[in-house]
Amino acid sequence: MRATPPTRFAYLGPEGTFAEAALSRAVASSEGARYPAPSIAAALSAVRIGDADAALVPLENSVEGSVPATMDGLADGEPLLITREVFLPVSFVLAVRPGTELPDVGSLASHPHALAQTSRRLTELLPRVVPLPIASTAEAARLVAAGKYDAAVCAPLAAERYGLTALVDDVADHPGAVTRFVLVAPPGPLPAPTGNDKTSLVAVVGDRTGALLELLREFAVRGISLTRIESRPTRERLGVYSFSLDCEGHVADARVGEALAALHRVSDDVRFLGSYPRADGRENKPLEPTSTDAAFTEASGWLADVRAGRA
Repeated sequence: MRATPPTRFAYLGPEGTFAEAALSRAVASSEGARYPAPSIAAALSAVRIGDADAALVPLENSVEGSVPATMDGLADGEPLLITREVFLPVSFVLAVRPGTELPDVGSLASHPHALAQTSRRLTELLPRVVPLPIASTAEAARLVAAGKYDAAVCAPLAAERYGLTALVDDVADHPGAVTRFVLVAPPGPLPAPTGNDKTSLVAVVGDRTGALLELLREFAVRGISLTRIESRPTRERLGVYSFSLDCEGHVADARVGEALAALHRVSDDVRFLGSYPRADGRENKPLEPTSTDAAFTEASGWLADVRAGRA
């Protein structure tokens, strides 16, 4: 259990990644030390083994969707909880060593999500170059500076950090992309409800007819809106999936707590991933009168009277 605020933060490194920029938005530099990790799995592992108090990792992108390494890393292993989310606009440059021109580029590397978000522009600029996926955009920049590759798709910060030149600015196929990062920590006291929160979880349902509908119904009947739902294979066998989802509200809210308890009853497994303040600039949908905590409290009181013979 967390007794004190985190002071050691791991993030997807090396220095110059979008994750480092997102961590700077989430936590002031005066609040703790930062440690770059070579992969998402390594960042999460650092928290699990006690080498870091929290980790900042990417969860989804507005263009390319979820980050499987983070989804799987949170669904498996020792439990970790999301304590906050950070949304970061991302832009990419084609970075090279000073003096390099487009005809000189014979090799290019970046993170798979960055390559996917720039594939069309890269094909136009470098039609004969096959991009190579590696662990992070900043690692690609570092390796270009070291001479291993000719070019990297990376953040302008990474290009500057490793002494590279931005040969082409804003190479994204869809400008204006945003990546959602999450700060995760070991289980402990949850952030207090703010009235505009999200709750995240992973539910594993069996290979049976109507399993997904059964899961969704537990939220719908309680007036809870889902903001994200995705399926992932459990890697046990074909036909068995886990569903990673976010919903509006905090586990301390009666409707959300009751929905999670119902999911625990009907699912093969449920992993709670945290309740935390919403940070995407949107407001949770207004509640119907029947979905408020007061309505749940009144209903519980009525049932208690019935059971006690008072009603």
